[in-house]
Amino acid sequence: MKKKILVTGGTGYIGSHTTVELIENGFEVVIIDNLYNSEADVIDRIQKITGIKPSLEVFDLCNSEKLDVFCRKNRDIAAVIHFAAYKAVGESVNKPLDYYRNNLLSLVNLLDAMKKNGIPNLVFSSSCTVYGQPEKLPVTENSPLQPATSPYGNTKQVGEAIIRDTTVSDKNIKAISLRYFNPIGAHPSSLIGELPRGVPENLVPYITQTAYGLREELKVFGDDYNTPDGSCVRDYLHVVDLAKAHVVAVKRLIDENNKTNYEVFNLGTGIGVSVLEAIKSFEKVTGIKVKYKIVARRAGDIEKIWADPSYANKELGWKTLSTLDESMKTAWEWEKKVRSK
Repeated sequence: MKKKILVTGGTGYIGSHTTVELIENGFEVVIIDNLYNSEADVIDRIQKITGIKPSLEVFDLCNSEKLDVFCRKNRDIAAVIHFAAYKAVGESVNKPLDYYRNNLLSLVNLLDAMKKNGIPNLVFSSSCTVYGQPEKLPVTENSPLQPATSPYGNTKQVGEAIIRDTTVSDKNIKAISLRYFNPIGAHPSSLIGELPRGVPENLVPYITQTAYGLREELKVFGDDYNTPDGSCVRDYLHVVDLAKAHVVAVKRLIDENNKTNYEVFNLGTGIGVSVLEAIKSFEKVTGIKVKYKIVARRAGDIEKIWADPSYANKELGWKTLSTLDESMKTAWEWEKKVRSK
């Protein structure tokens, strides 16, 4: 019998790719999503890729009553992967209360429902933003957590603390926090990918939309950072590689291979790439010149960060496979396909 996995935010960018990987690994997937930043037809596209249509319940996790009803009906859920959260650093600076309410209340409600209904395992979508601006690079799982530079980053720090405290108080709950660096790219089928509503907050969809002509020019926030070319440095990993890590984490919890009730892993390539280098990579693989303008630094941005992924490589047997150029190519193929409809 297939193990049932609940994916919250499963029609979103990372959630949809993870759903595909779960189905292809023999899991049954049920999704809760309020469609705040995604579309319901993603379910149909997942079916085209996998041959299986996951079930979708449309409601907000901040509604504890609906969540309790759902979990009572689905007490056979073996694990939850929790993606459902607002995720834009810049927006969080302008709308902090929205971020604290949505990201933290939904998590508390979810853990409460898991406890009430005997659902034992949680994989949490965390972020490298918990490290703030690290004093030492690359970042390991033991790097000290610096004060968050944005409300978004703070919700991930507090979210991890809530989960850790819950696993200490209730030994029936086990959890893994996956600290992502910067996911980019799209599924090789070009059927699912990153499709933000409104003006993109993340670099790569802004690059692809500018290249396609939807945006007049790309804004590069600052060229005066202490980096080789003055632009911010990040660790960009392909979203499919990231999705595969969630399958490994779920299996680790279900098979009870976890070392403690609460574990943390960095998910990245281990390579720091500047914003300007990322633009050059896109231009190289597509042959399209991207129009961009250097503007002032953006509130909440950190200067540079990249992962030391060796612990995840060793413990999870997981590593990134796609290059930056390959990721950019899939992002562009997705952009062209989604705009041609």
